[in-house]
Formats: sequence, structure tokens, C-alpha cells
Amino acid sequence: MLIHPEVELARVCSIDHVGEPLASAHPHLEGVTDLTFEALPPAKAAADVDVVLLGLPHTASIGVVEALLDGNVKIVDMSGAFRVKDLAAYARYYGGAHPRPDLVERFVYGLPELHREKIRTTRFVASPGCFATTVELPLLPLAKAGLLEGSVEVVGITGSSGAGVTPTVTTHHPTRAQNLRTYKPLEHQHVPEIEGTLRAAGGRDVSVAFVPVSAPLTRGIFATAFARVPASVSESTLKTAMLEYYAAEPFVRVPSRRLPEVVAVAGSCFAEVGLVVGQPEGDSRLVTAFGALDNLVKGGAGQAIQSMNLMLGLDERLSLEDVGGYP
Repeated sequence: MLIHPEVELARVCSIDHVGEPLASAHPHLEGVTDLTFEALPPAKAAADVDVVLLGLPHTASIGVVEALLDGNVKIVDMSGAFRVKDLAAYARYYGGAHPRPDLVERFVYGLPELHREKIRTTRFVASPGCFATTVELPLLPLAKAGLLEGSVEVVGITGSSGAGVTPTVTTHHPTRAQNLRTYKPLEHQHVPEIEGTLRAAGGRDVSVAFVPVSAPLTRGIFATAFARVPASVSESTLKTAMLEYYAAEPFVRVPSRRLPEVVAVAGSCFAEVGLVVGQPEGDSRLVTAFGALDNLVKGGAGQAIQSMNLMLGLDERLSLEDVGGYP
């Protein structure tokens, strides 16, 4: 945000590092800004600004949104508070009934590759989850073409930064760096988000069986999804559908000589998608779809800024075109 040519970062609010410069938590900002972390109630935090970006737990986000309803400030919420339209699914995966179900439909799901025009005109955006974005992007072309139906099995591999900054036994570096482990298999909170998005895109009776895996890397997500299509649908048709869907998208690439890789998108707002098509087996054939992105950028804050740009009537690419890459 500090390098954005059209937006000024007015203030940063937090319950941590209050009164300290931003560099106390983010050393790479040393000397770049004089801003300090402030502890302010929502109304004061949002005073005289056009957009508020929320990076809070979902329960805290709901309270902030409630406090800002009467104003005109636009809100991009990066929690799961308003992503899931199915209230029964929200209750199951988020541990209880939604306290403000009346607000859920007011939020547009912030995936520009699906809802760009709605994002432009809304005041409220629910920015997608990192795993959800990685899984949805390679499957969207199939859903939009009417070729995605029934059960989809997914394995998603993620780096440690997806767990946040608070150390735990499972994110402790000496353990994480030497290990692969699954967590929340078939119960991850991004499942209803993925299902709802793919159904909204044209998928029929889509159900997702999702197994997340923590991996010994810091940032990045790689997802592999398995779906079946009619045997009569050719490999050329499927690959053309993906190429055409993403031909004009600024941040989604379909590599021509390889499959997606985390190293190709690390540190950037770019995502990569691809697919492999199996031979017919009876009346169907297996499609294996792949997605890769940086969970902190296209899977997190970068995607939120992309939506913010659209909400402000700006070029959605502004401040997000760094190609990244590992050193």
C-alpha cells in the first residue's frame, strides 16, 4: 500500500505493537514510513478514509463491520466472516450460527476472476481464503463451461505463513522444516466457500472433499483437484476453455510448457493454473487441475488490494505487478 500511486495509507490499527513504528513488526519497512500502530475504536480508525481493509479473526471482523455500517466507508474483509452464503454450512464450519446473517448477502465474494463487475459497484467485499482461491481458479473454467458436476477431490499443500505469526507446536520451525502433515482433513473451513463459489460459477451439485497438508516451506500453496467430465469432452476442449477464460486476466497465467509451480508465483500476486486430461474410462474421463499462488499475496492481502482498486474505480493492477520470485 505504501507504494500505491493512487492511494495513501492513512493509519494502521492493531492490538499489538501499539505506539511502535510499523518496522517493529515488519523490518523491511524501516525508514519507509513514519506511521505507528494505533489502538482505536472502529469509528475513529475509519475516520476520513475511503476504504478499510480488515485482517482480523472472523468474529472480530463482524463487530467492526457492525460499527461501520452507518457510514460510507468501503470495507474489504479478509476473514471468513462473510464469504459463505449458506448459513447452515457457516454454522458447521465456523463453530456456531452467524450473529449477523442479514449482512452476509451484502458482501460480494472478492474473486475478480468471477465477480469483477459486482466488486466495482459494492461497498462490501469478502476477500477469498488462500486455499479457496488456489482451488477455485483452476476449476472455474470447467464450471463456467458447464463441465463441472458432482464430487471433486482436492489436496492442498501450504507453507507455514498460512498459520499466522503466533508460534505453535505444528509451526515451530525445527518440526515444520522436516515434516509433512495433514490437518482438518475433510473439515477445513474453506470447503463451503469453494463449493459455493463453484456452484455460483455454473458447477452442478458440486461437493468438495478437501485434504490440506502443511509443508516445509514458508509461503505458497499448491493444489491438485480431481474431477470427472463426460468421456465425449476432448482434451482440446478442456484446455481451450481454460486458456480462453484466463486470456485477459491480469494475474492468472496458464503456463504453456510446464505445469504450475509455487516458485513461479512466490512473492507476487500472480497465480498459475493448468490441467492434465486422462483417457476415457467408460462414460467419463479424469481431469486433474492444478493451481499455485502465494498465500500472502494473491491468496491474501494482494487480492484484497486488487478488489480495493476495483471498488475505487482504479486499474486493478496498481501496486501489484511485481513478478516476485525466490532469491
